[in-house]
Amino acid sequence: MVLIGCTSPEKNLMPEAKDVQVRTNNLPLERHCEWVGEVTGSEGHWYSHLFYPNDVLIQGAINEIKNNAYLTKANTVVLLSPHYFKTSATFIGTAYKCPPLTSID
Repeated sequence: MVLIGCTSPEKNLMPEAKDVQVRTNNLPLERHCEWVGEVTGSEGHWYSHLFYPNDVLIQGAINEIKNNAYLTKANTVVLLSPHYFKTSATFIGTAYKCPPLTSID
């Protein structure tokens, strides 16, 4: 039996969540956006390093955090410190509902 590494994450991005922005800072969110809640995204299991490269684990975690933000009616996520493990990737973020970019001062 031959094992071949997977090239796509288990967690797929919902088409409706494709426009959710993922950011690493919250400027100017405090003035213009409404806080919705906390969201998480994770990809991988204890055996994942056997099948998935790191970039696939990260993409799966981003897909899940964007999906979870969309489900809470948020359109922007500010990531907190990511958690990388040898076998998985996990992101924790703060979700916001922000006005369209054209209306931010």
